Amino acid sequence: METDWIWGLVGGLMIGVSAAIFLLGNGRIMGASGLIGGLVDRSGLSNWDERLAFLAALVVVPALLLPFYNVEVTTNITQNLWIVVAGGVLVGIGTRLANGCTSGHGVCGISRFSLRGIVATVFYLLAGGIAMVLFRHVLGVI
Repeated sequence: METDWIWGLVGGLMIGVSAAIFLLGNGRIMGASGLIGGLVDRSGLSNWDERLAFLAALVVVPALLLPFYNVEVTTNITQNLWIVVAGGVLVGIGTRLANGCTSGHGVCGISRFSLRGIVATVFYLLAGGIAMVLFRHVLGVI
């Protein structure tokens, strides 16, 4: 029986629980881009330790869970480094324009019935779908 969906469910639950803990623990919305942005532009130095701990956990926890994976994890990322870099830049620009990313708007915004979060998430998904159609099916570069 195919069980790949279980990992998506577990990942989603972990993100949701971490967002709830972050909100209940300090009264602030969890958004990865806001946490990173506050460290980069130095506006979040008052709680830099909290920001850094949260961001470190994004890397450390999956590494700790790695021994529990008994299947090979594959991705469909392109081998073209320029496409990866361009995608990262475009995601960064979009995150800055939208004042947040999918963790802030999608996970925390939708769960709070925030109209701004819902609209931003809809546009993220539309932009991702349009980019995929354009790059994969029209340009054939992915």
